[in-house]
Amino acid sequence: MSVQTTNLKAKPAPPSSPKRSRFLRVVIWIAVLGVFALGFYLVSMPKEAPKGRVTGATAITTIIAKKGNIGDYLDAIGTVTPVYTASIFSQVTGVVVKVNYQEGQITKVGDPLVDIDDRQYQAQLIQAQGALQRDQNVLAQAEMDLQRYRDAWARNGVAKQTLDDQEKLVLQEQGTVKNDEGAVQYDQLQVEYCHIKAPIAGRVGLRPVDPGNLVTAGTSSSSSATPLVVITQIQPITVVFTIAEDNLGQVMEQLRGGSKLTVDVYDRAVQKKLAAGELIAVDNQIDTTTGTVKVRASFPNDDFALFPNQFVNARLLVKTLQDVTLVPSSAIQQNGQTSFVYVIEDNVAHLKNIKPGVSDGGLTQVDGINPGEVLADSSFDKLQDNTKITVATGKPAATQTPGGQQKQGSQQKQGNEKPGSEQSASGNKGT
Repeated sequence: MSVQTTNLKAKPAPPSSPKRSRFLRVVIWIAVLGVFALGFYLVSMPKEAPKGRVTGATAITTIIAKKGNIGDYLDAIGTVTPVYTASIFSQVTGVVVKVNYQEGQITKVGDPLVDIDDRQYQAQLIQAQGALQRDQNVLAQAEMDLQRYRDAWARNGVAKQTLDDQEKLVLQEQGTVKNDEGAVQYDQLQVEYCHIKAPIAGRVGLRPVDPGNLVTAGTSSSSSATPLVVITQIQPITVVFTIAEDNLGQVMEQLRGGSKLTVDVYDRAVQKKLAAGELIAVDNQIDTTTGTVKVRASFPNDDFALFPNQFVNARLLVKTLQDVTLVPSSAIQQNGQTSFVYVIEDNVAHLKNIKPGVSDGGLTQVDGINPGEVLADSSFDKLQDNTKITVATGKPAATQTPGGQQKQGSQQKQGNEKPGSEQSASGNKGT
């Protein structure tokens, strides 16, 4: 038996090229990462400061906290409101014969304004006077007869009925005379209505009627009535504005204590002070839709700076804080709800939290620091706690962080920014 054997050839081993490819890719990635690491190191490594540039300490300007007085103001938009405004209508019907005023003139009480043709009313007055004269003589005759009857009655010369009738006749004539006197007074009043005079002192408006116009009796509620003239009192004059109900308590507390609260008014741009006066009245109820209450301040208006219905910015001085710590508002920084300043000690800036209060004229009352402490007033974007500083001779043009300029204090509601040039004397003390 023969055995056949098969010559089996061994298979060649797989090529090693895939292993080499993977190794090559790893080497390439390592090289790339090395290049990136080297570049990052070169970029982030510290560089030498250029010659002539000072490094280390931050140059700042400083201010000193001082003790002084500052006013606690409430700001609001107000309307100039006259104390009296008289729209004068004709109380008789007739033709205008003369206009005695000039448009825009200042009038006094009793100055003639308009004359209406009074001839028909003069005629009615004469008729009434004639009727009065006749009835007065009839009454005199009845009184003489009454006296005769009384004398005769004393001698039993007339009946008692005749005497009684005559007494009642006299009473009737007295009533007639009184009626005639009322008619005469009424007609005299009609004649006076034809010559209209100023009931108040003030400024006259534009002329709505001319001589020759027919005017009718009526009031402002009558559609056919035409006003002859409008007079507005401007000396003194008032400003009506609102304050928040949250501030009403402190205002009423001052008024109950007998304090006179001063009010300053500025123009719409809050640049020019127009007048100074005092608070005279507070409304008797709060407006529930706005949560405010109306108040009225009076002003002499000697220079006519305030004009009726003019919009102004009112500043009510509630009280003056005495001997408090004051710093410029620009030195106060904000971090959310936290206020802080940088106190400078031994050329090092130390962050210190404070509690700001009333602000006025660029100054803010603060708690948390003492008068005399030195504070940073610039370069806040470069300052941190314990930063070394140098005091600059001139104020650099530093960029402040948002909130670096302190807003008006919490005591100032509904306000506009106050003009630094018009700050009150109380706000200037101690600065």
